[in-house]
Amino acid sequence: MKQQNLKTWFKSGTPWVWMNAGAVAIAILMTLGLLSVIAVRGLAHFWPADVIVADYQVPGSPARVVAGEVVEAEEVPRARLAASGLPVDVEGGEFMTRELLKVGNREVYGADFTWVVGEWLSEMRRPAELMAVERREWGNFYGYLVNVKEQGQVVAEGADAWTELQQRIARVDELHAQIAELEKVDIGRINHGLERLRLRTRQLELDGRLDATAQADLDAERAEWDAHYKALESELVALNQQFSRDSMTVRTADGREMEINLGKVVRAYQPNDMSIADKLGFYFAKLWEFVSDEPREANTEGGIFPAIFGTVLMTIIMAVIVTPFGVIAAVYLREYAKQGLLTRIIRIAVNNLAGVPSIVYGVFGLGFFVYVLGGSIDRLFYPEAAPAPVFGTPGLMWASLTLAILTLPVVIVATEEGLARIPRMIREGSLALGATKSETLWKVVLPMASPAMMTGLILAVARAAGEVAPLMLVGVVKLAPTLPLNGNYPYLHLDQKIMHLGFHIYDVGFQSPNVEAARPLVYATALLLVLVIAILNFSAVVIRNHLREKYKALDH
Repeated sequence: MKQQNLKTWFKSGTPWVWMNAGAVAIAILMTLGLLSVIAVRGLAHFWPADVIVADYQVPGSPARVVAGEVVEAEEVPRARLAASGLPVDVEGGEFMTRELLKVGNREVYGADFTWVVGEWLSEMRRPAELMAVERREWGNFYGYLVNVKEQGQVVAEGADAWTELQQRIARVDELHAQIAELEKVDIGRINHGLERLRLRTRQLELDGRLDATAQADLDAERAEWDAHYKALESELVALNQQFSRDSMTVRTADGREMEINLGKVVRAYQPNDMSIADKLGFYFAKLWEFVSDEPREANTEGGIFPAIFGTVLMTIIMAVIVTPFGVIAAVYLREYAKQGLLTRIIRIAVNNLAGVPSIVYGVFGLGFFVYVLGGSIDRLFYPEAAPAPVFGTPGLMWASLTLAILTLPVVIVATEEGLARIPRMIREGSLALGATKSETLWKVVLPMASPAMMTGLILAVARAAGEVAPLMLVGVVKLAPTLPLNGNYPYLHLDQKIMHLGFHIYDVGFQSPNVEAARPLVYATALLLVLVIAILNFSAVVIRNHLREKYKALDH
């Protein structure tokens, strides 16, 4: 009887329902667990951790003072430490503690991080006056403030030095913003204008129209640009002099003194003296800097805004390109093409294209889009720029087109499935009411299939935004000096190279010279890439659901 009930239970399909539900639950838990690990390891990087000072004595060597943030601690077998050359007593316990300290002061110690044995640390303390200095170059500095100087003369020391330092750092930040505005916007506009003037001069030479009158007009325009540049140059020189005016004398934990120009300082803070509210304010300020600022220190410090901007802009351009081509191809295959052997072969080819490795698309984009199509565009429309390429080099346009080709099969298949689900009687009813086939297609069939089109677009965006391999060949670089969208004509520069979050993760994680400093940024950037893809997909899902509700009545 029990065996019969068991067979009936299996035949009912209940076990398979529970198995599928369990598999989905496990997949969700694994995804949430992965995101949690990425979030914890990435977001914890921005918290202002306490800086410890301790005496460190390796057996048989004199004691020395170390200071830094405890980044990681682990239990290591004594035998392993002994094998690495450390004077470890192998007769002790089985394990010893090894700690990774971020000691900073790269110009003093040669490296930002060092491993120490926890059992050899003593007299550990957290001085309130110990400061951490975040610099534009050479990483962090940890030590004590001795005095603040203006043009080499001491203006504050002792208890007043810290307040004076904060005021002068705020002043330097304002000057840095002004200098950046001058260099990137004002001087950048002048350089852009001079380059366009040079190309126009060359174009007139090629056309044989560079006579005395044209040359005089060009010289007058060039003189106007030069005069404007000289005025800005004088302003820039004055700002740079003010920018490098102040400095501070600092002392490391082991007593060495050095001078740091405040122009190289981003911020200075005393983490051991900060309250929880102060640390929270610092934390969110660092988070905002991460998403809104430009990278520095070989992409291991600063922000990643250019990579966010490049990823979103490239994905939007890709979506604008792939959607009409994918929809037109699907409409032709489903509504117009004769359903025979050739159509079946085309569908098989489309499905197989979805499984082609992405790097193959990158090679195709480099060979066809960049060298063939881009080179032809340069010869036809930009002969004055030769031998420098305009579109005959990797850039935003070719990266977007390559991703469009890569995701085209997804849009075609999803749109075809949507068209196939529309009942034939709806088409026949429209035709019976006097509509033509094209009117039926544009006003009835395509609107009802629009949710399926959005599904294809969602899948395309999800795949394209995370691709890295093909983009390395067709337009993505480690560091782009300017954004492809700015105030210089023609405003959207499709020929420029861009930064990308996926490539940024690869570069920071595998190409960075400072691995320990780069590791938390890999997690933080990966989390941000997931969030960017989620936001893009969520926007498309909202549009799809709106279209689905709008045309739900027609489905019935």
